[in-house]
Amino acid sequence: MIVISEQEARALVSVEDAIDAVEKSFGAMARGQARNYPVVREQVGLRDAVFGVKTGCDTGVPLLGLKAGGYWPHNLAQGLGNHQSSTLLFDPETGRASALVSANYLTGVRTGAASAIATKHLSRPDSSVLGIIGTGVQAQYQLRATLAVRPIRKVVAWNPSADKLATFGGLVRELGLEFVAASDCRAVAAVADILVTVTPSKRALVDKSWVRPGTHISAMGADTRGKQELDPLLVAAAALFVDEAAQAISIGECQHAYGNGLITGDSFRGSIGEVIAGLCDGRRTAQEITLFDGTGVALQDLVVADLAVRMAALKKAGSVVDY
Repeated sequence: MIVISEQEARALVSVEDAIDAVEKSFGAMARGQARNYPVVREQVGLRDAVFGVKTGCDTGVPLLGLKAGGYWPHNLAQGLGNHQSSTLLFDPETGRASALVSANYLTGVRTGAASAIATKHLSRPDSSVLGIIGTGVQAQYQLRATLAVRPIRKVVAWNPSADKLATFGGLVRELGLEFVAASDCRAVAAVADILVTVTPSKRALVDKSWVRPGTHISAMGADTRGKQELDPLLVAAAALFVDEAAQAISIGECQHAYGNGLITGDSFRGSIGEVIAGLCDGRRTAQEITLFDGTGVALQDLVVADLAVRMAALKKAGSVVDY
């Protein structure tokens, strides 16, 4: 078995490579070559933690595995990241475990990649103003991934923590972009061509009336029952795209509009994989609001872990252990 550390994973997988790998996995899902198995995600009952296991298989690669981990909100006080996870890959031919990959960085980069893929296929090509609600660590991945697919010149962001907002603004300026620290969420939504929400919120932060026609929204924060970032009326009014429909209505942003009867299972125009594979339309007009509900699926995690393993073989990185 090969073991890849957190530091090695960061060195082996770039944002651009992650975008390419995740885009291919979405297409494989749409073509029926790959599938995600049901997600386990539960409150631990200790340290306010949430723990989950995501599994899946791509028979085309072939690729089989799982990612286990979650959110420990008190970790920062101990000098650790709040998000902790690991990916275990198996040999699809024998079922033997073949790789253990630290997945903290890889979870961040694959989430940024998924949002950027949706932005690439659904936003207006001339989109140049990126709005970000939530400026924690994930916002950095969202920023770098979006820059890989759209000509962003200005970033407008909001966070309840002035310190986190200032830190994020420093990164934006280092990349040579204009930065505006918004006073509230409305000020972000009002000017964004591309709006990314990436918070742990359990209440709507963005009202339907604040969003301009032609905006693309990537809602990336809701991945558990009870989480919410958008007004359900906004969700119901948008052209809806998902990574996986079953997750969107159970743990994603769409859970609230679905629970309130504002949308049904037939309300989705399609998955982002179906757009990539040419099986459904993406954006139809310059004026419609498109919304990607990114809940995070196992195959995103597995393909970036597999990429790390393949790169490790090329660069003679990682540690081989008996198992």
